[in-house]
Amino acid sequence: MKAEKETTRKHKITKTLKGKVVSNKMTRTIVVEVGRQRVHPLYKKIMRRSKRYKVEGDEKSVNIGDMVKIGAVRPISKEKHFQLIGKVGK
Repeated sequence: MKAEKETTRKHKITKTLKGKVVSNKMTRTIVVEVGRQRVHPLYKKIMRRSKRYKVEGDEKSVNIGDMVKIGAVRPISKEKHFQLIGKVGK
């Protein structure tokens, strides 16, 4: 007898980030862009950097442009190490 496959995976979340959804075209995967700011040590100018993360989540529950909260979990696939926690806003 085979066990039924769960629709949502539950993993222990260690670190959370907030970012904007930039793609939801893949199956069960969304791409979230997280922006960061830091001050340059010499010139004291604020530098903006961003990074894109592939996130395990339902692509139907979020749209492009939504702000979401994601959490770090154990590796789900080669590039997915984050899971969708929920929507923060638009």
